[in-house]
Amino acid sequence: MTGLAEHVAGWAPRPVEVSTRLDRWPSAAFAALLDQPSPVEVDGDPLPLGWHWFHHLEHPAQADLGDDGHPAHGHFLPPIPDRRRMFAGARLEVHEPLRIGAQVVRRSSLLEVTPKHGRSGEMLFLTVRHEYLQDGAVALTEEQDIVYRSQRPGSAPATAPAPVAAEPPPADPRVWRMRLDPDPALLFRFSALTYNAHRIHYDQTYVTGVEGYPGLVVHGPLLALLLLELPRRNAPDRPVGTFEFRLTRPAFAGVPVIAEATPDGERIGLTAGVPGQPASITGSASLRS
Repeated sequence: MTGLAEHVAGWAPRPVEVSTRLDRWPSAAFAALLDQPSPVEVDGDPLPLGWHWFHHLEHPAQADLGDDGHPAHGHFLPPIPDRRRMFAGARLEVHEPLRIGAQVVRRSSLLEVTPKHGRSGEMLFLTVRHEYLQDGAVALTEEQDIVYRSQRPGSAPATAPAPVAAEPPPADPRVWRMRLDPDPALLFRFSALTYNAHRIHYDQTYVTGVEGYPGLVVHGPLLALLLLELPRRNAPDRPVGTFEFRLTRPAFAGVPVIAEATPDGERIGLTAGVPGQPASITGSASLRS
Protein backbone atom coordinates (compact mmCIF):
# COMPACT_ATOMS: atom_id res chain seq x y z
CA MET A 1 0.00 0.00 0.00
CA THR A 2 1.52 3.33 -1.07
CA GLY A 3 0.60 6.97 -1.67
CA LEU A 4 -2.64 8.46 -0.40
CA ALA A 5 -4.09 5.01 0.37
CA GLU A 6 -1.39 4.51 3.00
CA HIS A 7 -2.38 7.73 4.79
CA VAL A 8 -6.04 6.72 5.14
CA ALA A 9 -5.55 3.04 5.97
CA GLY A 10 -7.65 2.36 9.05
CA TRP A 11 -9.12 5.87 9.07
CA ALA A 12 -12.79 5.52 10.04
CA PRO A 13 -14.31 8.64 11.62
CA ARG A 14 -17.52 8.05 13.56
CA PRO A 15 -20.89 9.53 12.53
CA VAL A 16 -21.73 12.94 13.97
CA GLU A 17 -24.98 14.81 14.62
CA VAL A 18 -25.64 18.53 14.79
CA SER A 19 -28.95 20.34 15.28
CA THR A 20 -30.06 23.79 14.21
CA ARG A 21 -33.23 25.79 13.72
CA LEU A 22 -33.93 26.80 10.12
CA ASP A 23 -34.39 30.55 10.26
CA ARG A 24 -35.45 32.81 7.38
CA TRP A 25 -32.40 35.07 7.10
CA PRO A 26 -30.17 32.81 4.92
CA SER A 27 -32.98 32.32 2.39
CA ALA A 28 -33.60 36.05 2.19
CA ALA A 29 -29.88 36.66 1.75
CA PHE A 30 -29.47 34.13 -1.06
CA ALA A 31 -32.60 35.35 -2.83
CA ALA A 32 -31.15 38.88 -2.73
CA LEU A 33 -27.90 37.57 -4.22
CA LEU A 34 -29.97 36.31 -7.18
CA ASP A 35 -32.04 39.52 -7.36
CA GLN A 36 -35.13 37.50 -6.44
CA PRO A 37 -37.80 37.85 -3.74
CA SER A 38 -37.43 35.41 -0.88
CA PRO A 39 -39.56 32.25 -1.36
CA VAL A 40 -40.04 31.85 2.40
CA GLU A 41 -41.95 34.33 4.53
CA VAL A 42 -43.25 32.61 7.67
CA ASP A 43 -42.44 29.58 9.78
CA GLY A 44 -43.72 26.44 8.11
CA ASP A 45 -42.88 27.54 4.56
CA PRO A 46 -40.94 24.84 2.65
CA LEU A 47 -37.25 25.47 2.09
CA PRO A 48 -36.27 25.18 -1.61
CA LEU A 49 -34.12 22.14 -2.27
CA GLY A 50 -30.43 22.94 -1.93
CA TRP A 51 -31.00 25.94 0.30
CA HIS A 52 -30.33 23.74 3.33
CA TRP A 53 -26.64 24.30 2.48
CA PHE A 54 -26.95 27.67 4.22
CA HIS A 55 -27.64 25.95 7.53
CA HIS A 56 -25.66 23.57 9.79
CA LEU A 57 -22.54 25.55 8.93
CA GLU A 58 -19.21 24.76 10.56
CA HIS A 59 -17.37 27.67 12.17
CA PRO A 60 -13.74 26.78 12.89
CA ALA A 61 -11.50 29.23 14.73
CA GLN A 62 -9.35 31.46 12.54
CA ALA A 63 -6.24 29.76 13.94
CA ASP A 64 -7.57 26.40 12.70
CA LEU A 65 -7.61 27.37 9.01
CA GLY A 66 -5.00 26.02 6.62
CA ASP A 67 -3.06 27.97 3.99
CA ASP A 68 -5.85 27.45 1.46
CA GLY A 69 -8.53 28.86 3.79
CA HIS A 70 -10.11 25.48 4.51
CA PRO A 71 -9.96 24.05 8.03
CA ALA A 72 -6.61 22.36 8.60
CA HIS A 73 -8.29 19.67 10.66
CA GLY A 74 -11.81 18.29 10.73
CA HIS A 75 -13.84 15.21 11.48
CA PHE A 76 -14.22 14.04 7.86
CA LEU A 77 -11.02 15.60 6.45
CA PRO A 78 -8.70 12.78 5.35
CA PRO A 79 -5.26 12.72 7.02
CA ILE A 80 -3.25 13.32 3.85
CA PRO A 81 -0.40 15.83 3.43
CA ASP A 82 -0.74 19.20 1.65
CA ARG A 83 -4.45 18.69 1.11
CA ARG A 84 -6.33 20.34 -1.79
CA ARG A 85 -10.12 19.97 -1.95
CA MET A 86 -12.66 19.88 -4.81
CA PHE A 87 -16.42 19.32 -4.66
CA ALA A 88 -17.25 16.66 -7.30
CA GLY A 89 -21.00 16.11 -7.08
CA ALA A 90 -23.94 14.92 -5.00
CA ARG A 91 -27.22 13.02 -4.96
CA LEU A 92 -30.27 14.26 -3.02
CA GLU A 93 -33.64 12.71 -2.28
CA VAL A 94 -36.54 14.55 -0.66
CA HIS A 95 -38.81 12.53 1.62
CA GLU A 96 -40.53 15.56 3.14
CA PRO A 97 -39.72 19.26 2.57
CA LEU A 98 -37.61 20.90 5.22
CA ARG A 99 -39.56 23.80 6.70
CA ILE A 100 -38.57 27.19 8.00
CA GLY A 101 -38.74 27.36 11.78
CA ALA A 102 -38.16 23.62 12.26
CA GLN A 103 -35.41 22.22 14.45
CA VAL A 104 -33.49 19.95 12.08
CA VAL A 105 -30.87 17.36 13.02
CA ARG A 106 -28.17 16.55 10.46
CA ARG A 107 -26.66 13.09 10.91
CA SER A 108 -23.44 12.63 8.90
CA SER A 109 -21.34 9.56 8.22
CA LEU A 110 -18.47 8.54 5.96
CA LEU A 111 -19.64 6.07 3.32
CA GLU A 112 -16.60 5.45 1.17
CA VAL A 113 -12.93 6.37 0.68
CA THR A 114 -11.42 5.48 -2.71
CA PRO A 115 -7.89 6.35 -3.95
CA LYS A 116 -7.68 6.88 -7.72
CA HIS A 117 -5.17 8.08 -10.30
CA GLY A 118 -6.13 10.89 -12.68
CA ARG A 119 -4.47 13.20 -15.18
CA SER A 120 -3.29 15.47 -12.35
CA GLY A 121 -1.93 12.58 -10.27
CA GLU A 122 -3.21 10.63 -7.32
CA MET A 123 -6.56 11.63 -5.84
CA LEU A 124 -8.76 10.53 -2.97
CA PHE A 125 -12.54 10.33 -3.44
CA LEU A 126 -14.70 10.62 -0.32
CA THR A 127 -18.45 10.12 -0.11
CA VAL A 128 -20.19 11.57 2.94
CA ARG A 129 -23.85 10.83 3.64
CA HIS A 130 -26.07 13.38 5.39
CA GLU A 131 -29.52 12.60 6.76
CA TYR A 132 -31.70 15.55 7.78
CA LEU A 133 -34.23 14.65 10.47
CA GLN A 134 -37.32 16.80 11.02
CA ASP A 135 -39.82 15.88 13.74
CA GLY A 136 -37.83 12.70 14.32
CA ALA A 137 -38.13 11.42 10.73
CA VAL A 138 -35.68 11.61 7.82
CA ALA A 139 -36.84 14.42 5.55
CA LEU A 140 -33.85 14.65 3.20
CA THR A 141 -30.92 12.39 2.35
CA GLU A 142 -27.80 13.59 0.58
CA GLU A 143 -24.58 11.96 -0.54
CA GLN A 144 -21.70 14.31 -1.33
CA ASP A 145 -18.61 13.33 -3.34
CA ILE A 146 -15.45 15.25 -2.42
CA VAL A 147 -12.08 14.89 -4.17
CA TYR A 148 -8.77 15.51 -2.41
CA ARG A 149 -5.27 15.62 -3.81
CA SER A 150 -1.85 16.46 -2.39
CA GLN A 151 -0.03 19.52 -3.67
CA ARG A 152 3.05 20.77 -1.88
CA PRO A 153 3.36 24.55 -1.30
CA GLY A 154 5.28 26.15 -4.13
CA SER A 155 4.49 23.38 -6.62
CA ALA A 156 1.69 25.12 -8.48
CA PRO A 157 0.35 23.41 -11.60
CA ALA A 158 0.60 25.12 -14.95
CA THR A 159 -1.98 27.89 -15.19
CA ALA A 160 -5.00 26.85 -17.21
CA PRO A 161 -6.25 29.23 -19.92
CA ALA A 162 -9.31 31.31 -19.13
CA PRO A 163 -12.43 30.21 -21.02
CA VAL A 164 -13.83 32.55 -23.66
CA ALA A 165 -17.60 32.79 -23.86
CA ALA A 166 -19.34 32.55 -27.21
CA GLU A 167 -22.74 33.95 -28.03
CA PRO A 168 -25.38 31.49 -26.78
CA PRO A 169 -27.68 30.02 -29.45
CA PRO A 170 -31.13 31.53 -29.85
CA ALA A 171 -33.50 30.64 -27.06
CA ASP A 172 -35.62 27.53 -27.64
CA PRO A 173 -39.08 28.04 -26.05
CA ARG A 174 -39.04 24.40 -24.95
CA VAL A 175 -35.83 24.89 -22.95
CA TRP A 176 -35.68 26.65 -19.58
CA ARG A 177 -32.72 29.01 -19.45
CA MET A 178 -31.17 31.57 -17.12
CA ARG A 179 -27.89 33.45 -16.97
CA LEU A 180 -25.53 34.16 -14.08
CA ASP A 181 -22.77 36.76 -14.24
CA PRO A 182 -20.41 35.72 -11.43
CA ASP A 183 -18.36 38.76 -10.53
CA PRO A 184 -15.98 38.89 -7.51
CA ALA A 185 -18.59 40.59 -5.32
CA LEU A 186 -21.13 37.81 -5.95
CA LEU A 187 -18.58 35.11 -5.16
CA PHE A 188 -17.55 36.94 -2.00
CA ARG A 189 -21.16 37.19 -0.85
CA PHE A 190 -21.75 33.49 -1.50
CA SER A 191 -18.58 32.61 0.43
CA ALA A 192 -19.83 34.73 3.33
CA LEU A 193 -23.30 33.17 3.20
CA THR A 194 -21.83 29.64 3.40
CA TYR A 195 -18.99 30.60 5.80
CA ASN A 196 -16.54 29.29 3.21
CA ALA A 197 -13.01 30.69 3.52
CA HIS A 198 -11.54 28.72 0.59
CA ARG A 199 -9.23 31.24 -1.04
CA ILE A 200 -9.89 30.10 -4.62
CA HIS A 201 -13.14 32.08 -4.47
CA TYR A 202 -11.81 35.50 -3.38
CA ASP A 203 -7.97 35.63 -3.42
CA GLN A 204 -6.77 36.35 -6.97
CA THR A 205 -3.07 36.06 -6.11
CA TYR A 206 -3.55 32.73 -4.38
CA VAL A 207 -5.87 31.15 -6.95
CA THR A 208 -3.58 31.99 -9.89
CA GLY A 209 -0.18 31.64 -8.22
CA VAL A 210 -0.72 28.61 -5.98
CA GLU A 211 -3.56 26.53 -7.44
CA GLY A 212 -2.97 27.46 -11.08
CA TYR A 213 -6.44 28.66 -12.07
CA PRO A 214 -6.85 31.62 -14.46
CA GLY A 215 -9.20 33.47 -12.09
CA LEU A 216 -11.53 33.26 -9.12
CA VAL A 217 -13.45 29.98 -9.15
CA VAL A 218 -17.26 29.86 -9.00
CA HIS A 219 -18.43 27.68 -6.10
CA GLY A 220 -19.64 24.21 -7.04
CA PRO A 221 -22.72 24.50 -4.78
CA LEU A 222 -23.59 27.82 -6.43
CA LEU A 223 -23.61 26.11 -9.85
CA ALA A 224 -25.80 23.33 -8.42
CA LEU A 225 -28.21 25.89 -6.98
CA LEU A 226 -28.29 27.61 -10.36
CA LEU A 227 -29.53 24.34 -11.89
CA LEU A 228 -32.22 24.05 -9.22
CA GLU A 229 -33.42 27.58 -9.92
CA LEU A 230 -34.71 26.41 -13.31
CA PRO A 231 -37.47 24.09 -12.02
CA ARG A 232 -38.10 26.37 -9.03
CA ARG A 233 -38.90 29.31 -11.32
CA ASN A 234 -40.48 27.47 -14.24
CA ALA A 235 -42.47 24.77 -12.41
CA PRO A 236 -43.18 26.30 -8.99
CA ASP A 237 -46.12 23.96 -8.32
CA ARG A 238 -44.03 20.81 -8.90
CA PRO A 239 -41.28 20.54 -6.26
CA VAL A 240 -38.11 18.60 -6.97
CA GLY A 241 -38.12 15.09 -5.49
CA THR A 242 -34.65 13.93 -6.47
CA PHE A 243 -31.61 15.80 -7.75
CA GLU A 244 -28.14 14.68 -8.73
CA PHE A 245 -25.26 16.54 -10.30
CA ARG A 246 -21.64 16.20 -11.30
CA LEU A 247 -19.10 19.01 -11.52
CA THR A 248 -16.87 18.53 -14.56
CA ARG A 249 -14.84 21.72 -15.03
CA PRO A 250 -14.55 25.04 -13.19
CA ALA A 251 -16.24 28.31 -14.10
CA PHE A 252 -14.61 31.63 -13.32
CA ALA A 253 -15.48 35.15 -12.25
CA GLY A 254 -16.00 37.55 -15.12
CA VAL A 255 -17.28 34.88 -17.53
CA PRO A 256 -21.07 34.39 -17.89
CA VAL A 257 -22.63 31.04 -17.05
CA ILE A 258 -25.77 29.84 -18.82
CA ALA A 259 -27.98 27.20 -17.17
CA GLU A 260 -30.45 25.20 -19.24
CA ALA A 261 -33.04 22.55 -18.50
CA THR A 262 -34.82 20.23 -20.89
CA PRO A 263 -38.13 19.03 -19.35
CA ASP A 264 -39.20 15.53 -20.33
CA GLY A 265 -42.27 14.62 -18.32
CA GLU A 266 -41.24 14.15 -14.71
CA ARG A 267 -37.51 14.11 -15.54
CA ILE A 268 -35.41 17.14 -16.30
CA GLY A 269 -31.94 17.19 -17.81
CA LEU A 270 -29.85 20.05 -16.44
CA THR A 271 -26.61 21.68 -17.52
CA ALA A 272 -24.69 24.91 -16.93
CA GLY A 273 -21.47 26.34 -18.24
CA VAL A 274 -19.79 28.97 -20.35
CA PRO A 275 -21.47 29.37 -23.77
CA GLY A 276 -19.46 27.60 -26.44
CA GLN A 277 -17.46 25.57 -23.89
CA PRO A 278 -18.02 22.10 -22.36
CA ALA A 279 -20.42 22.18 -19.43
CA SER A 280 -19.15 22.99 -15.93
CA ILE A 281 -21.95 20.99 -14.31
CA THR A 282 -24.46 18.43 -15.50
CA GLY A 283 -27.36 16.95 -13.59
CA SER A 284 -30.90 15.69 -13.56
CA ALA A 285 -33.97 16.15 -11.39
CA SER A 286 -37.35 14.55 -10.97
CA LEU A 287 -40.49 16.56 -10.31
CA ARG A 288 -43.34 15.66 -8.00
CA SER A 289 -46.94 16.21 -9.03
